[in-house]
Amino acid sequence: DGMNVLFIIVDDLRPVLGCYGDKLVKSPNIDQLASQSMVFSNAYAQQALCAPSRVSFLTGRRPDTTRLYDFYSYWRVHAGNYSTMPQYFKENGYVTLSVGKVFHPGVSSNYSDDYPYSWSIPPFHPSAEKHENDKTCRGKDGKLHANLVCPVNVTEMPGGTLPDIQSTAEAIHLLNVMKTTRQKFFLAVGYHKPHIPLRYPQEFLKLYPLENITLAPDPWVPKKLPSVAYNPWMDIRQRDDVEALNVSFPYGPLPDDFQRRIRQSYYAAVSYLDVQVGLLLSALDDAGLSNNTIVVFTADHGWSLGEHGEWAKYSNFDVATRVPLMFYVPRMTTSPVSQGARVFPYLDPFSHTGGSSPQGQSKKVVELVSLFPTLAELAGLQVPPACPKMSVGVVLCTEGRSIAHYLNISEGEVERGKEGCNGTGRCSNEEPVALSQYPRPADAPQWNSDKPRLMDIRIMGYSMRAIDYRYTLWVQYDPSNFSADFRNVHAGELYMMDNDPNQDYNVYNNTSHGWLFKKIID
Repeated sequence: DGMNVLFIIVDDLRPVLGCYGDKLVKSPNIDQLASQSMVFSNAYAQQALCAPSRVSFLTGRRPDTTRLYDFYSYWRVHAGNYSTMPQYFKENGYVTLSVGKVFHPGVSSNYSDDYPYSWSIPPFHPSAEKHENDKTCRGKDGKLHANLVCPVNVTEMPGGTLPDIQSTAEAIHLLNVMKTTRQKFFLAVGYHKPHIPLRYPQEFLKLYPLENITLAPDPWVPKKLPSVAYNPWMDIRQRDDVEALNVSFPYGPLPDDFQRRIRQSYYAAVSYLDVQVGLLLSALDDAGLSNNTIVVFTADHGWSLGEHGEWAKYSNFDVATRVPLMFYVPRMTTSPVSQGARVFPYLDPFSHTGGSSPQGQSKKVVELVSLFPTLAELAGLQVPPACPKMSVGVVLCTEGRSIAHYLNISEGEVERGKEGCNGTGRCSNEEPVALSQYPRPADAPQWNSDKPRLMDIRIMGYSMRAIDYRYTLWVQYDPSNFSADFRNVHAGELYMMDNDPNQDYNVYNNTSHGWLFKKIID
């Protein structure tokens, strides 16, 4: 009969959630979703930048295939006329709907969010979105600034609202329309926060007293980190409150008290997001759709909160590439609910204490590029074929592999994900890995290191994450023909997760890694 799909995408959300073991963050509604879902604890984006990541998982192709590493090209013109996940659902009889930030707006989605290819009706963008970077943050001087840390009184905002509040209201409206028309739907809802600026209703600060906020466990630049691997967090330097600190380029550091304020505001923005997700899922219940709708929750990439001295995405570290990922599939991840019973009652983060634990948890390493084939399989559609080595002319194929089989786990069972490894740390060919990449214009941090335009890229960092290591090679790159030269390695990184989970001690130069080199170029 085919189930509906509610696909929730969050901007810049690392897995700081109760269901991922975070003891500080209050996220009761997302945790409640996790309690009915299969939760993946090792899920990774293909590039820690909004537009390339979104185009990658929405087409099921890697950035080297979409040829998008920045914001300034549309894959259908620039790379190949690749089908997207919502387009595939649309072609298979679904009404496809987009609310908020799903595709990255602008050139990278043809100024239309890829409408009409991907969506049945024009995508909805909240009117408050255009004020995201305005001077709306009241400073100690009483004046308005364009700050990084930006708790606000919502009634004083332009239009008296915020973008994510508007997106939730529109998504709820569309759910009620779909309930009435009884059509199968694929509804994608993209939330802005906790993307910078960290602008959220000021009452959420009460959840996070500053005295409870710690610094990152490793707030220093690692001694053996190659300079090419470092991102100098240029975008936050341009915010009024950070600029006033006059922090040295490129390594900083930021003052400790301001680091705590950033972390406090990031967590507050996550709780504000949790409220939006809770209202949306409660509306799914109200519409009587929870028993026949798959819910997927994920993010386009993570964000550094001071780890390695960094405050941004723009890197290949876990803090930038690792994302939350969970699938709620009625009758697969949870038992059927009796008629009229609520699956997702709204939980107020101000009064609800303690998070729910996941229904099932998989430690398998998985990639966002696998979302397209996975959702197709879960919805009972034919899974798009695997792409051939050269797939530029192939309209429908995927470079990801369906992970639907990981969802068939009995209640509460935790999958360990270490099978196929022997004592040497080398794993069999079946061992899953996640591939991420990041471009750089030069070997040392400079003004455009974080977001180089295509023609300025000189080096590409290819990173392979397995359950027990992360291996990265920074190699020569030619943007004129999109080619990487693995014979010209500028720098390398190797982190062994068992004794270095934060990826602080690069052992690339004192470890034999020929087998890893061969694996990454394959």
